[in-house]
Amino acid sequence: MIMWRRTLYRKVLFTALLLAAGFGASAQEGAYGSFTPYSIFGVGDLALPGSAYQRSMGGVGVASRNHRFLNTLNPAAVTARDTLSVMLDFSVFNDDRVFRQKFEGNTYSAAANLTNVGLIGFSLPIWNTVSLMGGIAPYSSVGYKYKLRETDPLVISAAGSNISYTDSGRGGLYRIFAGAGAPLGKRLSVGAQADFYFGKIERSFLQDFEKTGYNEVQETYTMALNALSGKLGLQYEHPLPGKVKLGFGATYSFAANLRGIVDYAKKSAGASLEPVSLQAWSDTLAHTPGKVRLPGELSLGVCLSYADKFRAEIDYTRSDWGKTGMGTVDGFANPDAKLPFAAGVRNTWRAGVEYIPNRNDIRYYYKKWAYRAGFYYSDEYYTVAGRNVATTGLTFGATLPVFRWYNGLSVAVDLGQRGSLRDGLIRERYVRFSLGVNLFDIWFQKPRYE
Repeated sequence: MIMWRRTLYRKVLFTALLLAAGFGASAQEGAYGSFTPYSIFGVGDLALPGSAYQRSMGGVGVASRNHRFLNTLNPAAVTARDTLSVMLDFSVFNDDRVFRQKFEGNTYSAAANLTNVGLIGFSLPIWNTVSLMGGIAPYSSVGYKYKLRETDPLVISAAGSNISYTDSGRGGLYRIFAGAGAPLGKRLSVGAQADFYFGKIERSFLQDFEKTGYNEVQETYTMALNALSGKLGLQYEHPLPGKVKLGFGATYSFAANLRGIVDYAKKSAGASLEPVSLQAWSDTLAHTPGKVRLPGELSLGVCLSYADKFRAEIDYTRSDWGKTGMGTVDGFANPDAKLPFAAGVRNTWRAGVEYIPNRNDIRYYYKKWAYRAGFYYSDEYYTVAGRNVATTGLTFGATLPVFRWYNGLSVAVDLGQRGSLRDGLIRERYVRFSLGVNLFDIWFQKPRYE
């Protein structure tokens, strides 16, 4: 058997001749948590934070204090509530993406579509002014499948013209969170939160030959992962003249060692042969703490609000993935594949606004809607051949009041782009639709009779 060098990685920075015909169909079958070629690296594509309510404002929420909606981005925000209120938020999203790449004078395109659960969260009071918040949300997702045919004349003359290389991956990580917040005086609130990450990621590479004299080779990484971390948060709100309030917020998520097992298998087989194991090993990450980790993350925000009509916020988030092991540990980044990825620093800016014409209008229903818009820009946590990969997006949305209190139906649209057509990169353009159900009720009331 002859093992040919993986020329697809040697010839282009990040080739995506890739997104072949089975791409979109596989995503619609629900086998993948996302579908993007950039999820080939690390733990995959990081999820947009928050619920449909926050996604409609670009994902802001670090400094926002809102008693009408559940804010899961800062544990200190859970104190902004009606004393006896219980809130529940459930969100789903739909993701449509179009991929394009220029290579050797040609332009290649593909598309994908998927629907998945976004966030399930709740909050309720537990003792005096202390409130509880918890839920589950996606943290990252892996989904890609691409195929490249060999074009090297020397390889073709020796092994035939129909030689192909196929890479695929699926899976991702989820985050279960539970935290509590309490006010310290009238303006300052603090909160703490525990985070548990878990999930499974599978990545495989197949080298296929047309001639029967050569056996195909398949390599597979199967990673069952988990991590335990925490987050601290604080918010400060200062009143200004004319029902205006200026708020500040900050959160810090602690770095977390990834634990679990990474299984590797390399097999070879011909058209009429049973697969033969060439190599297999298993690495228990718990025995090497710190070998692979999720980084710490700092977020800062400032918010300006006016009564119950207008809100504007700007957030900044920074996390350093350079020393997480994502770029060196097999399964997260395979050195033999010569992938031009490297872990870097992720910087994200988000901004959003909300406007409500008249929440108590009894004549025109549309004046009671909460209208929102937002923007975000992010340098992703990886570089490709030393070049940053940027993601930008515009968001729009609204919440339609339903029944009494603050129950509502939230919708959000995210129009974004990642990467470019320069330097052999892939340009993704996507449309995300989010739908959220916001439930609000007053519990723990004691009837009083006269």
